[in-house]
Amino acid sequence: MNADAAPCATDEQAPLGRPRLHLRRTDSTNERARELAISGAPHGTLVTAAEQTAGRGRQGRRWSAPAGSSILMSLVLRSPPPLLPLMAAVAVCDVVGKEALIKWPNDIVVATEGPAAAPTLAKLAGILVEGRPREGWAVLGSGVNVAVRLDELPAELRPDCPAAMEPTLALLLTALQGRLGEPAEDTLRAWRSRDALLGREVAWSTGHGVAEGVDPEGRLLVALDGGGSTALSAGEVHLQRVGSV
Repeated sequence: MNADAAPCATDEQAPLGRPRLHLRRTDSTNERARELAISGAPHGTLVTAAEQTAGRGRQGRRWSAPAGSSILMSLVLRSPPPLLPLMAAVAVCDVVGKEALIKWPNDIVVATEGPAAAPTLAKLAGILVEGRPREGWAVLGSGVNVAVRLDELPAELRPDCPAAMEPTLALLLTALQGRLGEPAEDTLRAWRSRDALLGREVAWSTGHGVAEGVDPEGRLLVALDGGGSTALSAGEVHLQRVGSV
């Protein structure tokens, strides 16, 4: 090796988005990225698509997108940090704007209407992290939810024309790069400043209470209605309407 050659970048330093596979139509960008990760694709490998027909959301939900309607991307990340879902959510908010909030664990939303204790949250984007921790890799998928009614969103949050998708993708990759390299404390501080559930009545499959933020591991802290508290590591959480149980 040439003595004057620059040293190889670590996973954390390697630029995101190279190499890139762009597909006009695919079933799932996450599935394509998983295949690449298993075959040894390097950190930062990006899969994008103009149309997605059978994408996956959290808890097995279907996540599809018509052609040209949204940014659909999945990244291969080697040696992913423990707070990757939180880092990704904050990075998306960095790009979307100050009105964007995070509904635990990783939905990007904006409050549109309703009482302060239980507003309507319109979903702007979703994040799905899949991988094989023992093999040291993860796939980070993210995309705009096309079910959002544009007239429900503030003007500054409405999707731009398709021509703006590539610049927005570049901004998102830059934001992700920065967030992946920051200390966990900075991630937690930024995430908590965007917390859509803090202080609000929430319910899940086995209980209900008041959301009290996240702990250092990214678990949702909830003060239980009957006393005590719990930390939720996964699952679906819903805002409770005022007066509901």
